[in-house]
Amino acid sequence: MTSSTSIGLLILLAMLAANLPFANQRVFLLGPWRSTKPLFWRLAELVVLYFAVGALGLAFENHGGQIAPQGWAFYAITGSLFVTLAFPGFVYRYLMHRKH
Repeated sequence: MTSSTSIGLLILLAMLAANLPFANQRVFLLGPWRSTKPLFWRLAELVVLYFAVGALGLAFENHGGQIAPQGWAFYAITGSLFVTLAFPGFVYRYLMHRKH
């Protein structure tokens, strides 16, 4: 897999993973919540999925060669990007008023 293909795949997976907590009512994809899942659980899932996608990116980087050292700025930027990618799911879940 080329580096541009792995980067594109990682961005696509990050977009899907960032919106996954807002798309379903299951807690960590294990079991359904009895009522509407609270925002706390959605944010906890978002953090766990951020680290899962980061681990996958680290594996892609390790497969491509030597792993570059990352400082706090790297994690601040990627965390902000992950939250930005989660915005469509947040808007769909909390800001769109749907008629029942």
